[in-house]
Amino acid sequence: MKEEDFLSAFNQPWLIDKDVSEPFSKSKRPAAVLICLNPTDNGLTVIFTRRASHLKHHGGQISFPGGKAEDSDMGLVHTAFREAEEEIGLAPEDLKVIGRLPPFRTISGFSVTPVIAKHQKGVSVPNDLILDANEVGEAFEVPLAFLMDKKNYFVQHISRGELEFPVYYITHQGHVIWGATAGMLVHLRDHILFHH
Repeated sequence: MKEEDFLSAFNQPWLIDKDVSEPFSKSKRPAAVLICLNPTDNGLTVIFTRRASHLKHHGGQISFPGGKAEDSDMGLVHTAFREAEEEIGLAPEDLKVIGRLPPFRTISGFSVTPVIAKHQKGVSVPNDLILDANEVGEAFEVPLAFLMDKKNYFVQHISRGELEFPVYYITHQGHVIWGATAGMLVHLRDHILFHH
């Protein structure tokens, strides 16, 4: 997917008919993640991390770089950029903000704002990244066009108490992206497909 195609679709009015994080409306803890669009010879890719397996929460799961907002952060874009620098060594000055997605509420009580930014120079993944081994087990990229294709997703409906909610999955080269990370991609995918 080319940058101009993505931008022309992304910059349209948002019409989310069904919020995939709707059951968890009481989420109060602010957090942010970075959806980093990386320009390559074959189009834009998105950078993901696999959380270190020793972590107590969500160890081994695929996620975007990010984390909870700190009091010292100057807004949620700063949170996303700070975490991306700490976790995989992306320099904030190399990132250009494109926009953000609506906050995604998680079952663990976070309200996560996905910040979309383009890497200005393009980075070789994982060779040019500096991973924090305490938090990140691996970094990899997936073509944006693959992530924006509805046929690459499947959904499972989960019941928890009286709530029933969808959990989305997407598999690429042995990596299974699911849960909140896939849910954020569904928000973006549905918006892009509607306007593309």
